[in-house]
Amino acid sequence: MKHLTHPLTVAALLAFNGGLVDTAGYLGLHGLFVAHVTGNFVTLGAALVSGGHGVIGKILALPEFVMVIALSRLAGTVLRGGNLPARRILFGVKVLLLLAFFALAVGCGPFTDGDSPLALLTGFAGIAAMAFQNAVQRVHLAKMPPSTMMTGSTVQATLDLVDILTGAHPDQQADTRARFRRLSVTILAFAVGCAVSAVMYTYVGFWCLGLAVVVGFLAAAIPVNEGGT
Repeated sequence: MKHLTHPLTVAALLAFNGGLVDTAGYLGLHGLFVAHVTGNFVTLGAALVSGGHGVIGKILALPEFVMVIALSRLAGTVLRGGNLPARRILFGVKVLLLLAFFALAVGCGPFTDGDSPLALLTGFAGIAAMAFQNAVQRVHLAKMPPSTMMTGSTVQATLDLVDILTGAHPDQQADTRARFRRLSVTILAFAVGCAVSAVMYTYVGFWCLGLAVVVGFLAAAIPVNEGGT
């Protein structure tokens, strides 16, 4: 019988990649967030005020993110209807998009103008990869915390920690402790991904995205117990 990995392991890998890819995109694409796309509203405002680059990419990031998520949803429905392994196939597509992001960033970067066609194409590849990651995780690893949106996770983890320390809601303590563990693991993995990306980008630039491709492949290849908590 094939050994199934607990979904938290995959969630941690995805969170690590979320931090790594988002940091590399921010550093190398003039403040573009490829994973946490709503953050681009902030950097867009800053770019408009200061006259910085990358305005077009920031404007288009959210619509692209939404369209790719819709596409992944439709593709998943078709795959499941054909009794095909939707999670692994869609995560495989994400890895290919990460590979395209890596190849374009290394081959065409660094980018002096974030609105140049090659810079935009590079950013769009990264956004598409992270949109697939978010959508597939939401469907197939729904009990795990999100891999890119850490604000909500941090709020919930703090609330859970207070309840654990004070012994509040004793009948819910087991669930609270389990949720706190899941949240803590993914928050830490995301933070480590950010730190690793920042250090690697300082020394090797966009080559740090090669690590994201490897981690993404591992997350896609690991057999997962999707019902695990």
